[in-house]
Amino acid sequence: MVQHRSRLSSSAGTGAPKPQENALQFRKLRIGWATVNPILSGIVSRRVEAVALDRFREEPVLLLQGPRSVGKSTLLGRLANESGARLLDLDDVATRDAVASDPATFVAGPEPVCIDEYQHVPLVLDAIKAELNRDGRPGRFVLTGSARHESLPAAAQALTGRLHRLPVYPLSQGEIVGVEEHLLGRLFAGEAGELTGRTSSVAREEYVERIVAGGFPIPLARGTAAGRSRWFDDYVRLTVERDVRELARVEQAAVLPKLLERLASQTGQVLNLTRAAQALHVSERTADNYLRLLEAVFLVHRLPAWGTTLSSRAASRPKIHVVDSGVAARLLRLTPDKLARRDPTALTELGHLLETFVVGELMKQASWLDGVSGVGHWRTRDGDEVDLVVERDDGGVVGVEVKASQRVDPREIAPLRKLRDAAGSAFIAGVVLHLGAQSYTSEERLHVLSVDQLWSG
Repeated sequence: MVQHRSRLSSSAGTGAPKPQENALQFRKLRIGWATVNPILSGIVSRRVEAVALDRFREEPVLLLQGPRSVGKSTLLGRLANESGARLLDLDDVATRDAVASDPATFVAGPEPVCIDEYQHVPLVLDAIKAELNRDGRPGRFVLTGSARHESLPAAAQALTGRLHRLPVYPLSQGEIVGVEEHLLGRLFAGEAGELTGRTSSVAREEYVERIVAGGFPIPLARGTAAGRSRWFDDYVRLTVERDVRELARVEQAAVLPKLLERLASQTGQVLNLTRAAQALHVSERTADNYLRLLEAVFLVHRLPAWGTTLSSRAASRPKIHVVDSGVAARLLRLTPDKLARRDPTALTELGHLLETFVVGELMKQASWLDGVSGVGHWRTRDGDEVDLVVERDDGGVVGVEVKASQRVDPREIAPLRKLRDAAGSAFIAGVVLHLGAQSYTSEERLHVLSVDQLWSG
């Protein structure tokens, strides 16, 4: 695998961080949230680089899209070096103005071209289309974008059939500690039973710290809780004030950050847009339009209902998730100390954040796999729910339920059992991921695993 080395701070060392060193830093964090120990130092290897290289060899245009500050520019620079491509940074105002005035000149030529933050000059896509009409071989262009491609009206049509989108997410837990995760792949391979019988040593406090820290490289490299909090606040504010307004005219700009906070309070739950709109005194149509903008800049995403054709009892409403558990925790002003409390409110909040955390980790793993056709959640009108369902192109299904408890009651496996029975032979495995130490098989194709199996290698 080609390794992606992304520098995180100017004081970082030159060697790759050892897995045990980052694990040690997480243990130090338990001393207190105001610790001066950064979670990350040095450089980190990205799994998505090898995937991007493979797909660049097959596709005329590869688009790396995802939130700002997840390392897309660094990844693009690596790909440019690997392929001998020209690199255009449209975040640079001078470069942006030059490309906007004559995009055809900048994309012409036989060598590959890499364009960072292409959404600043959407007209460049028409120039790329014209260039591909002359030379449509694979490996011509790599783009990065911090706005969803379909949110740009002109962009959504210019390269139909010629552009492959590859999501780039915040760092996974495996990338943070320096191991390659394979949980989702092993579940699809029918190897869930081989993951049982182990005892986890990860304490509840460490899970909480990982959830609150999230996966953005810059705050992970900061040494104080206050520094991380400032970064999250600035990130959200700048994304809402700058990136959203580049996409669309927002008549009630003050509503956007308030809506984001309302949506964060629903993370890991079925979306109730009516309730959010009423609380903000706007129409549901306005709230939905603004939600689409927040999705377009990768602050939140809707997890669609899955299996509506599988059963007449299946519900059709999506769930809402903040794209990163660290951002969600900051929007809700939840610290490890607050989440460590054993009162009902803290336990409920931890449950929702844990679900967002797990769903995010598995979506990262899904982005590295070929043959994944869709993700969603399964919920019936009878109250049965499976938090995440991942489906392969061949129809194979894996279901995941998330519990913030240290023991799984046998009755809590019932929704997975019903999904298994409804899906029949297409159902490969169902797992309950929980904060307890034990991993075991409950019954046929149903297993209970500790959450750290996500990144245990």
